[in-house]
Amino acid sequence: MWVKQRLFRFMLSLAICSIVVPAFGQGNSGHHGRHGDDDRDEQGEQPAAQAQASIMWINHLDLVAGDPSVITSFNAVSSGVGGGLSGLIIMSNTTGDTATGGGNKVVEKGLEVAPGFLITGVRVCYELSNPRSFIDQIRLAQVQDPPSTALVLLDDATHQVNPGPVCVDSAPTTINPETGAVRLDLRVNFGDTSDKIVVRAVGLHLLTHP
Repeated sequence: MWVKQRLFRFMLSLAICSIVVPAFGQGNSGHHGRHGDDDRDEQGEQPAAQAQASIMWINHLDLVAGDPSVITSFNAVSSGVGGGLSGLIIMSNTTGDTATGGGNKVVEKGLEVAPGFLITGVRVCYELSNPRSFIDQIRLAQVQDPPSTALVLLDDATHQVNPGPVCVDSAPTTINPETGAVRLDLRVNFGDTSDKIVVRAVGLHLLTHP
């Protein structure tokens, strides 16, 4: 009788072990699976989001003349420069890069950037009828509060004398458009009033705001 009781207890223990051990293994497997699905580190923290760089092309045809000495036009048939691809045609009735009455001779545009992005630079695609007339400054300025001044946050005075067609990137910057409106200026310098500068595209280098 005593031997039968011991044998019964032994068989019962084996049966319990055969149930508990696989269940414990499945529980551990499921635990690791949840870590993989949540993409968490060993401390259970979500990894930090990586900032993503991109470029946003803006409407370059919206660039307006900064003063009466600058003349802008558009011809969808031919720009009259190089192969003739259309773009914003810029001319000037005076030479040099100084506006009538003083200041910079520019074309200018207000920028629209979606929330959550920083501006890190500007890309300008252009072609020159003659390298004696060129873009001599790419500038970004942010309107302050109160709106009586604009702070210059990018001032790239590289002379863009490559006749092109070519795309160039400005010097880097970091501007948060959420803190104030941003203006883009392209300062132009004319060696002859018969020359043309054709802007074919303008893009903003953007970075997601951390």
